[in-house]
Amino acid sequence: MTTHRIEALTDGIYAIAMTLLVLNLALPEVGTNQAVQLHDALFGQAHKFFNYALSFILLAIFWIIHHDQFHIIKRTDRNLLWLNIFCLMFVALVPFSTSLIGDYPDETIAKQFFDFNLFILGIFNSMNWVYATKGYRLVDRSLDPRLIAIWKRRGVVTPIVALMAMGVSVITPQWSSCVYLLIPLLLAHPQFRYTKRIDT
Repeated sequence: MTTHRIEALTDGIYAIAMTLLVLNLALPEVGTNQAVQLHDALFGQAHKFFNYALSFILLAIFWIIHHDQFHIIKRTDRNLLWLNIFCLMFVALVPFSTSLIGDYPDETIAKQFFDFNLFILGIFNSMNWVYATKGYRLVDRSLDPRLIAIWKRRGVVTPIVALMAMGVSVITPQWSSCVYLLIPLLLAHPQFRYTKRIDT
């Protein structure tokens, strides 16, 4: 089977999830001194704006990884279809888990729910690549083994960072989300980037 239907469904779910994140931003009604009240209300929601930006960027990273994978994955089967469906189930959950840490920023259980959401999402995203490339099952046999290995390493970055965030949330839940800022930094490291060799 071709991958077109998977890609179309994935793009739609990601677009909806990323759009729904903005619904977590809401201000209380301002009083008579509107300028002061609005100032206080906006700064009082700073953590929600941070969570919105963080979740939006994390979903964007997941979408880019999925996009890169399916540039290489040339065909699909029923097992890969189900892997993607389960992956998208946790993509659709991200707006809820983001609202949870926005409403309960000091609660460890809220932070760990968010972290677990991203951990499972990262696992399924990684399983896509491992399943498709095992024995060149759904990719061309000319695919560079180095690319397969490097992208496998890329796949474990988010689950590991999510586990780190879970650990930090036990100590200081207010700051645990900052651990996710490691993801773009790690993915930019040469160890996780593929450069095609030029034969001389």
